[in-house]
Amino acid sequence: MASPATSPPARPFTLHASALARAHTGLSLFAFLGALFIGCALHYKKIVKNGVAGYPQEWFPSVSATIGDWYPERNIFQILIALNSGPRFALVALQYYLQRSPHSSIPAFLLLVGVLRTLSCGGWVYITSSDDHDAHDVLMISYIVLNIPWMFGSLAYTPVHHVASRKRSFFAAIVPMIYFFIQHKVHRIPGAYTRYSFFEWALILLDVWYDSSAELDFKAADLKITVGTLAGSPSEADKVVASSTKNVVHPLSSVNEKANKEKAKSSKDVTGTTAPPTHSQPQQERSLFAPAWPTIAFVSDVYLSYIFWSVYTALVPTLFYFSVWELGISGHELTLLCTLSPVFLGIQPFWEWARSREGRAILHGFALVGLAAYVLPSPAGRLLLVSFATIAAMIGAAIDWVGAEGEDVPYQAMVAGLGFLVASLSKHANHTNNPVWPFIDDRSGGYNKTGIALALLAILEFASRAAPAPQPAKSPVTASARHWLPASLALGSLIFSIHSLLGDASTLIAWSWTGYPIKGPVPNVHGSLTHVAQALGLGFAALLARSKSPRISSALAHPAWLAFGSASAYVMYTYKDWTGYTGGLGFALFLMSAVPVVWTRAAEGARGKEARAMVMVGLVLVVFIVASTFTVAYAFVPGGEIFRERTDMMLVAQLSLIALAFDWRLPRASSSSSAAAPLPRAAHYKTQYALALLTALSLLATLYRTSWPAVVPQPHRTGARIVRAGIWTVHFGIDNEGRDSQRRMRDLIGDMELDVVGLLETDLHRIPFGNRDLTRVIAEELGYFVDIGPGPNQHTWGAVLLSKFPIIKSTHHLLPSPDGELAPAIEAVLDMFGTEVTVVVSHNGQEETPLDRELQSKELARIMSAAAPRPVIFLGYVVTKPHAPRPAPYDIMVTDGAVHDIDADDYDRWCEYILYRGLYRTAYARISRSTITDTEMQVGQFVVPRAGEGVVDDSKEARYVRAWKEELPIDHWFPMQYYSEYGGQRGHFYHVFNTPLYYKLPEGAQV
Repeated sequence: MASPATSPPARPFTLHASALARAHTGLSLFAFLGALFIGCALHYKKIVKNGVAGYPQEWFPSVSATIGDWYPERNIFQILIALNSGPRFALVALQYYLQRSPHSSIPAFLLLVGVLRTLSCGGWVYITSSDDHDAHDVLMISYIVLNIPWMFGSLAYTPVHHVASRKRSFFAAIVPMIYFFIQHKVHRIPGAYTRYSFFEWALILLDVWYDSSAELDFKAADLKITVGTLAGSPSEADKVVASSTKNVVHPLSSVNEKANKEKAKSSKDVTGTTAPPTHSQPQQERSLFAPAWPTIAFVSDVYLSYIFWSVYTALVPTLFYFSVWELGISGHELTLLCTLSPVFLGIQPFWEWARSREGRAILHGFALVGLAAYVLPSPAGRLLLVSFATIAAMIGAAIDWVGAEGEDVPYQAMVAGLGFLVASLSKHANHTNNPVWPFIDDRSGGYNKTGIALALLAILEFASRAAPAPQPAKSPVTASARHWLPASLALGSLIFSIHSLLGDASTLIAWSWTGYPIKGPVPNVHGSLTHVAQALGLGFAALLARSKSPRISSALAHPAWLAFGSASAYVMYTYKDWTGYTGGLGFALFLMSAVPVVWTRAAEGARGKEARAMVMVGLVLVVFIVASTFTVAYAFVPGGEIFRERTDMMLVAQLSLIALAFDWRLPRASSSSSAAAPLPRAAHYKTQYALALLTALSLLATLYRTSWPAVVPQPHRTGARIVRAGIWTVHFGIDNEGRDSQRRMRDLIGDMELDVVGLLETDLHRIPFGNRDLTRVIAEELGYFVDIGPGPNQHTWGAVLLSKFPIIKSTHHLLPSPDGELAPAIEAVLDMFGTEVTVVVSHNGQEETPLDRELQSKELARIMSAAAPRPVIFLGYVVTKPHAPRPAPYDIMVTDGAVHDIDADDYDRWCEYILYRGLYRTAYARISRSTITDTEMQVGQFVVPRAGEGVVDDSKEARYVRAWKEELPIDHWFPMQYYSEYGGQRGHFYHVFNTPLYYKLPEGAQV
């Protein structure tokens, strides 16, 4: 018997890779088709039933119902999928082995996509719709989305004759599947889900069929997996590897070689990572369009910058939905840390990939996920996708901003400024809502599909550009180079400043608004002036950046210019009306003109330290966003009191950090060594043309919105002298689904035919609410005069007055609030049919601050009492039980204010109250909130006595002569469709009493 030392070595074990692909296909088909067979055999009627219909209208089961609802098919399916996970991961790894190339990072990206695709597949398999419907849908959508780069990327490395027939079939199945899903989910058509199920199953089978093509690729490459070696001779494994290497063909190799040759020949017109270069199409193909390509590339860059700002500005409003419902810190605020994602750029391979053309294009694509989140019904699902998109967007921004070199640095600064201006303009033209925000959809003025389609075209253009010309060797960083920390602090502060103050054209106007008579700018009329100031600032900076003289190009970094900005900020903060707004325009001009300076300083200081520099930028953003929110939300967070009403200190901190980017060196020698690269001439002219175009579009949008109003404000029932007044707490214009609610509010207010409306929780000119104007849609489409109440610099949650009657004068009050949140109030005098009537709208403090509520009630009672002899309507959020004794607000306001409760017999109230004096009350209604907000709408109907006549009998007996609606003229009736027996409207109906309450006029009333 031979000893082990002399025994022949074991023959190596060789496994054909194609066998793994065949096993993956077989296990996949057996799992899905086996579950379908067993499900139909054991639970047929159960798995075809859905929320709309059952058998026989629905007669074919969906994939989700088949694999996720019943034993044993669910368990058998999951066991088979678990067994299939090994071959699945092996296929991903082996395909990477075949596709890898030293000339492209696409195979590495496809490896990442393949792993994520596999994990998301496991997610929707093991988390069924019965377990967690939202998680199942998110994972399923993620799987479908990841299929797109996986399939198209893999096709580029696969012989065409293997898969060309199948790539079209897979994607063709998606469109009808979505169509029938909408028919089922939205229109609730019986039988639509069965048709949807056919295409869902087709999608699964075509997906498996596509993956089966890996078997053809492995066979063509003769790819084998060998375990073991032969001693003393070339191993079988070596032979396999050699054979594999010889046979593997990279279809992109010729393309890469061509690109490299063109890269060497490319011109040096524009340099940098993303500045638009000359395209690489053959001369005969691009002769007609060659002059247009640089402009198209510039437009693409600006549009992709707009997409960045849209994703970035959507993050905080998307997460703040949860904070509002919690009335405190909910934990979702941690998603703010997504702005720190450039930390990953500290990983050298990731930095190199992200900086490549392919990596940058992929990051642009990932940012689109945040915009596509609008399709998800779940606020948590949208926040998840927006957070992911923000991570990608911030990494991409870091590459563009601080990874740029040479002339690309001022170019990227201009593109960032233009993209921000486009974002602000899109809101101005769309009732202050960015049309591609994920919490906006087509029901609320969104153009999400159009925005995403244009972004895809821009990404395609970006990815198809020729590689930029090689940069000259960088000189070593000298000791005089700028430090990364001050420049990063300045960049973070500037981004926050333009976001908080210039994110909407009307925010600066809200800062200066004082009410009626109007002595300052009007939001929907003069908002374009903010855009003009922004364009002038950016255009002035572009003009100076064009100069090759260091003294001229750095003029905007002089401390004297900082002094101008600081003085403008002081005027903006201190004064109101036109004076304050003029200061705001100066500050807007200063901030936008500082964009190239601060961006350039950041790029200079961050060279070689890009990751830490951009992490600091993100950290500054997080700190400023939180601190600015606490200036008004201090009552709801521990330690928030130190930030109470400290907007002044916020402005000081912002300017102090921006000042770090200015040139404080003495003397200021005109040294060329410290001068930044000038803005390329072509980019300069394109920037100026773009600014002129955007300014013109802003002015045209204003003219369109204001010159042809849809409805002229006038009362609904002039002859009968009827006034309908409503109060509604609208939860910052975000409904229970986390979407903008302006149009849903408009519909209910319009149906109720309200003449006077008090809206509370309306100050949205803050970052957490997206810098929006809640009144724009309602006022324009229903016809109202508007008083937007105290501005964001008054640190309240906001109050708004809408009136069909002319507003003679109005006064804004900040009610006494020693302990809790500041309480706003609007006191307005309206001309109602020739009679002056005082209307008070207020939002009092919470139950947790009884002293605040007592002091606020006394002040409101004083205002109403002092309005005598004018009639009074009070519309407010009071927080008290009816008839509660002092110091509760009810008795103080009714007795000291000399007013009547709308109905003292309604004991089921706590927050909203309507009080009145000097009018005839004829009806009172309470309308359910549906899913718009957390509070009902209350409506009081009054008749105004003739001018010069008072109320003839103000006794309780005369006021409480109750009636059926049929006993009153039809003008006094509320809409019939809101009765519960008629089904209500859009989820609204009369509740509590299930009908409006009606009251007769007293005998002898002069109306």
